[in-house]
Amino acid sequence: MDLLLKISIVIFAGLIGGRVANKFKLPNVSGYIIGGLIVGPSFLNIIKSGEAANCGIISEIALGAIAFSIGSEFLIKDIKETGKDIMIITLAEVIGAVALVFFVTFVIFRQSFEFSIVVASMSAATAPAGILMVIRELKARGPLVNTILPVVAIDDAIGIMIFSIALSIAKLTSGVGEFSIIQLIWSPLQEIIGSLVIGGVLGFLLSFVTKHTKNSGELLIVIWGFILLGTGIANQFGYSALLACMTMGAMVINLVRNSNRIFNLLDDFTPPINLLFFAFAGAGLDIKVFSQVGLLGFGYIIARAGGKIIGATLGAKSVKAEYKVIKNLGMSLLTQGGISIGLSMIVARELPEFSNSVITIILFSVLVYEILGPILAKIAIQRAGEENGAVKAKKEKSTPKVAAKAN
Repeated sequence: MDLLLKISIVIFAGLIGGRVANKFKLPNVSGYIIGGLIVGPSFLNIIKSGEAANCGIISEIALGAIAFSIGSEFLIKDIKETGKDIMIITLAEVIGAVALVFFVTFVIFRQSFEFSIVVASMSAATAPAGILMVIRELKARGPLVNTILPVVAIDDAIGIMIFSIALSIAKLTSGVGEFSIIQLIWSPLQEIIGSLVIGGVLGFLLSFVTKHTKNSGELLIVIWGFILLGTGIANQFGYSALLACMTMGAMVINLVRNSNRIFNLLDDFTPPINLLFFAFAGAGLDIKVFSQVGLLGFGYIIARAGGKIIGATLGAKSVKAEYKVIKNLGMSLLTQGGISIGLSMIVARELPEFSNSVITIILFSVLVYEILGPILAKIAIQRAGEENGAVKAKKEKSTPKVAAKAN
């Protein structure tokens, strides 16, 4: 079947899935994934096994745009006020997930130390795409949303660092690698620093170029050009494209006076790309993994969720966050996706003896969390009363002006 025909089928499957999801008051993103799952190898097999991976360029583009948008949450004035609190909460939820998954894997299921530490380190990262889509769909704003986005952004960077350290320790204890404290520290730091430098330089250049664009069409071309440039350069050097694009977005929000027009323009253009991203993600999943995962896979799912919820709750309490943040934050941080799959591919290359078990557990986890994660995030945001918060904020801004005129 022609590739474009298959892509069109995926688009309409995702669209129908989104509509059906809305009928059941579920987020669009869960419907997109389920629509893709139905046309994938698990059911109709229109998108055959491995074909979704061949459309990886769509994922790269979508994740670059999503990361760039998340960067807009890093206003320097806000970081000065809440940066310390966000870092404490992030570290708490990351440590909670890693510690509980390691305990369950190593102590309860009696897996090897190397397997346990590597699989535990892969539980830290949260997939930002589904959460951001839910927030946009709900037009949500408030203390909970303002905490979710920076936490998700930072825990990806911390997750990459923890995984690199865990992989080095596993290679050392299994006799595959040689111990080097410098390499243990420098390898993950190099990836993070390199990504920040790429994003910082490109963000500065983008901030300058956008001031000289003639119209919205030209501005959109420039924005996409820089997002693809940041993603491409990061991939070329083996750095994190997510972190690079986030940094680029952060530079723009802080350097460009009317930066909202940049992010709003991008948001208007991304819906079909986001739909394709999530639908192909669903098409790439195979429910056969349920029959292979065993109790260990379910243990990983429960331990990761429990660790993130407990860690986020304790972290939010320690910084005296609002009650609705304490109550709902952990439930909003469960999505898992591309980063974890990418890390599992590294494990397959570096520690092939654990590859089958690690990949099976991570694919199962992604299957569960990519569908349930956005649903739980939506429930948490609605429970916190932040649905349509962006609309309410606009109304509150306009009210004093009206009152002043009346006086």
